[in-house]
Amino acid sequence: MEVGAEQRSLFRRWPAGVSVVVAESGGRRHGLTVSTLVSLSLEPRLVGISIARQASLHELLRDAGEWAVSLLAGDQEELAKRFARSMPPIALWDGVEVKTADPRLLAGAAGWLVARTVDELAAGDHTFFVGELVSVEEGTAATSLGHVHREYVAL
Repeated sequence: MEVGAEQRSLFRRWPAGVSVVVAESGGRRHGLTVSTLVSLSLEPRLVGISIARQASLHELLRDAGEWAVSLLAGDQEELAKRFARSMPPIALWDGVEVKTADPRLLAGAAGWLVARTVDELAAGDHTFFVGELVSVEEGTAATSLGHVHREYVAL
């Protein structure tokens, strides 16, 4: 049995919210679908995300120092799939609607936040990024996107 197979199998049974994290630095903008977004503290306002060190977003996230998160709406499964694949940046953003005020945020999401990295923690093959919230906005979507048993579901 492969390393971590039991852990992976168990956590596939545990529902998780789905969001897209976007960082931009040096004219490069990249996004990645994640299910590890967590609220850590209300005072100060902190959130955290876990990103694989080999993920294309990892070093860009470090360089940017600030990142944006779109908490996907229940009908945004295609966006979740798009940002979960490894695609060239131009193709990744082709046809994707973003908010006019901040192109790191995906239009139509259940909510959005922007965070400034205040800490990093090496965690095995991932880095856990802690961000202090710069902004928080709720969307109007009736449902949010979840992931369980390898399927996307509207919650």
